[in-house]
Amino acid sequence: MTAKYFFTGLTLATLALGGPQAMADGMEMDDLYKIKQVGQVSISPDGEHVAYTRSVQRDPYNDDNGPTWSELHMATDEGESRTFIGGKVNIGAIDWRPDGKAISFLAKREGDDQRSLYVIPVDGGEAERVLSHETAIRSYSWHPDGERVAFLATEAKDEDRTKLEDKGFNARVIEERLRPVAVWTATAGDKDSIEQVELEGSASELHWSPAGDKLAMMIAPTPLVDDDLMFRKPQVVDADNGDVVATFDVEGKLGPMAWSPDGEYLAWVGADDIHDPREGRLVVGDVQSGSVETIKGREYLGHVQTLDWDSDDSIIWMGHRGTYSELGRIHRDGNEEEILIDQGQPILRSLSLADDGSLAFAADSPDHPRELYVHQDGELDRWTDNNPWLADRELAEQEVVTHEARDGLELEGVLIRPLNERRRGGHPMIMAVHGGPEAHISNGWNTNYSDPGQVAAAQGYAVFYPNYRGSTARGVEFTKLGQADAAGAEFDDLVDAKDHLVETGLVDEDQVGITGGSYGGYASAWGATALTEHFAASVMFVGISNTISKFGTSDIPQELMLVHARKWPWDDWEFALERSPIYHAENAETPILIMHGEADTRVHVSQSMELYRTLKVQDNVPVRMVTFPGEGHGNRNATSQREYTMRLMRWMDHFVRDGSETLPEADLDHGDKL
Repeated sequence: MTAKYFFTGLTLATLALGGPQAMADGMEMDDLYKIKQVGQVSISPDGEHVAYTRSVQRDPYNDDNGPTWSELHMATDEGESRTFIGGKVNIGAIDWRPDGKAISFLAKREGDDQRSLYVIPVDGGEAERVLSHETAIRSYSWHPDGERVAFLATEAKDEDRTKLEDKGFNARVIEERLRPVAVWTATAGDKDSIEQVELEGSASELHWSPAGDKLAMMIAPTPLVDDDLMFRKPQVVDADNGDVVATFDVEGKLGPMAWSPDGEYLAWVGADDIHDPREGRLVVGDVQSGSVETIKGREYLGHVQTLDWDSDDSIIWMGHRGTYSELGRIHRDGNEEEILIDQGQPILRSLSLADDGSLAFAADSPDHPRELYVHQDGELDRWTDNNPWLADRELAEQEVVTHEARDGLELEGVLIRPLNERRRGGHPMIMAVHGGPEAHISNGWNTNYSDPGQVAAAQGYAVFYPNYRGSTARGVEFTKLGQADAAGAEFDDLVDAKDHLVETGLVDEDQVGITGGSYGGYASAWGATALTEHFAASVMFVGISNTISKFGTSDIPQELMLVHARKWPWDDWEFALERSPIYHAENAETPILIMHGEADTRVHVSQSMELYRTLKVQDNVPVRMVTFPGEGHGNRNATSQREYTMRLMRWMDHFVRDGSETLPEADLDHGDKL
């Protein structure tokens, strides 16, 4: 599985209605709808202003259903921020026009057929649409003159095909009729000036060179998810005619990229090799020669997340190492490195650099969701407080836990202790397993719609987030430890973590539930079957039950083989079957709630149906399956998120805390919310 398995639901967790009420001091279910947090950040060229998006949750009982709103805000100093475009809007891809006098963004607003490019002046005024296209604009990059713009969009459907589809000839030809993502250029405000840059392949990560004569991008062979994930390559083309200037011959997953100010180099986040589960190495490419050098490679026992250049020869990088983040500066040849923001600070999630060296970040901590932070003159300051009401909530203590696996490997995880913890211990616990598995949990804000976090802690639960082997932020070697051993030592790590917390006296051995999404859903299914004696309840979300049929129904078969299984299913059918939860279903003693989005292409909903049907027919253990129409690999809409969290916590309360043996009611009690 891949880092794209991360869920985008915003803060908060929940308490099942009808159960014991939350402690007055702790997080409550309705707090879900109060949480606001910073999304994208973009600092002005002069470092005086920071534009940022702020996410605002919908109320599923009073608002039209849909995903979180995204507003545009502007900050000028600590505590000084104002709304530029607020309310029921969805603003994205914010940037600054090169002269620093206006902010640009993408949105589909009234009168738009597709997502279009807008500009709004810094000194106030209405947003102006400066570019629209026949298909949605995915991303864009300003020419240094501030007039021209390059953007990514798919080509329009063939007119005859559109007419046929309108008449009902809408049969799908799987993985054919592909429309690659193309590169276009235009003069802002002049729709007639749009021209396509002729390229081979499907483009992403578009950046205009500092001199305005070249375009850098990532090119995949096709627009298929697998190709985009595993086989992209950095490429530079002439901006006027599309002639290829340089193609960098690299392998493996790729992350963000940036030009050096002199336009002679590109830097990007790359992989160690084609089998590296997650990009995280810092790589520099010479545009003239096409040579490539990894300047922060396997020796870095973390993962670089993003980067930018602060001079012709110097790169600012932000990385995650262990359960913390850090920010550094390094010469483009890999020497003269220094740490600018050390570990132990808020968890940095993004990076934006001004011409004067000022830096802006979205960052969170155990005490608050993502806020705007600015680094100037060597100091990191928090500029926003989007949730002042959190000061009236008593949050449970959060800490990093280190323990040994049974083979002696040192492992980490993040623990939220029960609020109002009892001296005698023996608390119920929910183990929340991250997806990927090439992902990790940091010691920041870890409460969201699919993880119980602070709300569960307010109910007396301990909540543990294990960074099992195969997780990121520990370097290449650690991230590869789970390869060719699906559900092996990696999931034994979960039991070892449980045993450690039981031995400390905090956790009741017989009151431990397991939950997670995607690969975490795989772990939850494994915990309910092959490891059933260790878990009192399981909630599996968009998870894997059969690794053989998973391969045949996923949109990332190459990724599954290259960075996870390291062999095809037909190379060892027996192994693939034995590492499938359905193979162990007859041993299941753990009640399992199975939830899945019906439109999931990463892990097909049939994965959940296979496990549900197998357990239902065997009839040895309580099992329930719930699907969410229109949802994919993680729930985006307010009602789906609300229902998910209610069902998750009710299942844990019913089987973990209360020790029930029969299914709870199929319907939820929404009380007086309707």
